[in-house]
Amino acid sequence: MSRTDISSAGRWRWLSGGRQRRQEEIILMLLCALSIPSILPFGIYRLLQGSWASAAVDMALVSGMFAVIVHVWRTGRYQIASLGVTIFYSLGMLTTVYLRGVSLVYWVYPTMIAAYFVLRPTVALAINSVGLVALVGILVSQLAVVNLMTIVVTIGLVNLFAYIFAYRTGLQNKELHTAAELDFLTGIGNRRALERKLAEHAQERRPHLESSLLLLDLDHFKQVNDQYGHAAGDKVLIRLAELMRRHTRSSDRLFRYGGEEFAIIASGAGLSAAARLAEGLRAAVASATLLESHPITISIGVTYMNKEHTPADWLAQADKMLYAAKQGGRNAVHVAYGSDYAESL
Repeated sequence: MSRTDISSAGRWRWLSGGRQRRQEEIILMLLCALSIPSILPFGIYRLLQGSWASAAVDMALVSGMFAVIVHVWRTGRYQIASLGVTIFYSLGMLTTVYLRGVSLVYWVYPTMIAAYFVLRPTVALAINSVGLVALVGILVSQLAVVNLMTIVVTIGLVNLFAYIFAYRTGLQNKELHTAAELDFLTGIGNRRALERKLAEHAQERRPHLESSLLLLDLDHFKQVNDQYGHAAGDKVLIRLAELMRRHTRSSDRLFRYGGEEFAIIASGAGLSAAARLAEGLRAAVASATLLESHPITISIGVTYMNKEHTPADWLAQADKMLYAAKQGGRNAVHVAYGSDYAESL
């Protein structure tokens, strides 16, 4: 886990339930938690006033928000919960306006804006558009045309501005996230990106294809820097990254782990397939000219990403195999079969 992830996890530790949570989970639970004290007093007041239908709607919304908090807390499954919350909250808002009249139409605005915090902008806009049509159907007999059009236009503008803001913010976050996870020299993923991908694989609950982790290191790279200079060393790293792109599949993920050490997540590859991939890459590097008049080779350690172990275990095992390849004479591939057995190719 990176220092940024550790800091973020500590900040939200009180809401984590003992495990690292996605930002989307936290936002959804906070939104529901803030909605409960916002609605509950009105529900109690209407109960005391004998407005049973309106009170039932308010209490149903409070119960639904609480149920979502418990569900997301226990399972971490926020996608369907986010959609359900938005639809349920929108229906509650429409029912309230239908029962209490146009005086409560101002609840439409926070309800629709909240949708953009928990859903993709296009989905939120679609749900809010349907809600707006239903709202017009409720109010058409209660308001003059001019007043109704004023409400429609203002709600439409709020949705338009919220959509543009959410869409633009999403693009900026994606660009910043991508830039923060790219190695400045080679253009492939950096160590932060590797750690995130490994964590995602470990936390994935749905059945998915088996994968393997490869750690590779340039042999005697210090000699290259000492003899030819760091500029030549950088050129070797760039050429190696380009060669790795050519000799891996589109589903594989490439990373610069640090210095002259690289990593590959071989998606959908068991140990046998990953071993063949590693051997093909080793041979390609040995036969390529990464630096004129100086042969370059790599050593590779391979391990299976067993879900019974952690990303730290995978990295430690792959590093152990890489060390074995170095100790065995370099320009070699070592694969971890089981917990302790290694086979040299």
